[in-house]
Amino acid sequence: MRRFSGVAQSAVEAPLSFRVAGTVQQLPVSVGDRVQSGQLIAELDREDYRLQRQDAQAALRRAEAEARNAQANYDRVRGMYENENASLTDLEAARAASESAVEQVASATNRLGLAQRQLAFTRLTAPQVGAIAAVNVELNQNVRAGQTVVLLTSGSDLEVAVSVPEVLISGVREGSDVTVSFDALPEQTFPGIVTEVGVAATETGATFPVTVRLGESQEDVRSGMAAEVAFRFTAQGGSDVIVVPPVAVGEDQNGRFVFVVEPADSGYGVARRRTVSVGELTTDGLEILEGLDDGDRVVTAGIGQIVDGLRVRI
Repeated sequence: MRRFSGVAQSAVEAPLSFRVAGTVQQLPVSVGDRVQSGQLIAELDREDYRLQRQDAQAALRRAEAEARNAQANYDRVRGMYENENASLTDLEAARAASESAVEQVASATNRLGLAQRQLAFTRLTAPQVGAIAAVNVELNQNVRAGQTVVLLTSGSDLEVAVSVPEVLISGVREGSDVTVSFDALPEQTFPGIVTEVGVAATETGATFPVTVRLGESQEDVRSGMAAEVAFRFTAQGGSDVIVVPPVAVGEDQNGRFVFVVEPADSGYGVARRRTVSVGELTTDGLEILEGLDDGDRVVTAGIGQIVDGLRVRI
């Protein structure tokens, strides 16, 4: 059994942000508030974006007027060309001016659409039903595009994210049953199931992320609670691993070793050096993979003063 620390989190967490920059003018939500889909979360000062939309609307009207004039001029020159009162060069120039004016109208229309979208982006609404887990801005604060304003959690399911050492990650499988406990709920344990096993190491390079989904009995669990997840691993070779106190293992130029006491007479024994191969350091002690057998009597104090063959009192 191995236990690893983790943190509870909602199965669905969405950091919400504005798509445009500005000054926060409204912030009607607080941490813990329940929100409905479409409910206002925050709003930026809209005046600058209103002015940009007005400029875009005026530019579109000018472009449309110029397009009408260019079309009228083209029609006039075409009539004159048909009556042989204008040259082909004049006709081509008038047609090019008309086509260019039409393109200017299309460009101005796109700019107006962009200005309208930017104005709409000054309102941040909830994409779905959920609860506000964190509010990261204040009223009158200038925020940039993409800066997280609030953290929205949704869904009734909770997860626990833990990091498993690389030497044990091969023993973790999706669908495995685990047990989860919380410091804030000392008298309760919760069943869980492994839903995700990371295929790449975390930034530290020695652990892999694992996600555990909690069962149904989770009314008292809150997102952000410190958790401890208990995994059960199969011992190598189908037998239990021998564990000794870390102080019982010494190390020198010849490698790691322990002293095993072989019984002699009248309560005495003889200390014999035994070379060992160690595994993981656990909460129960240091794993001994090779060198010891079940039932060996191991010296756990005074290792630095003992030599091979020393007669000791048991």
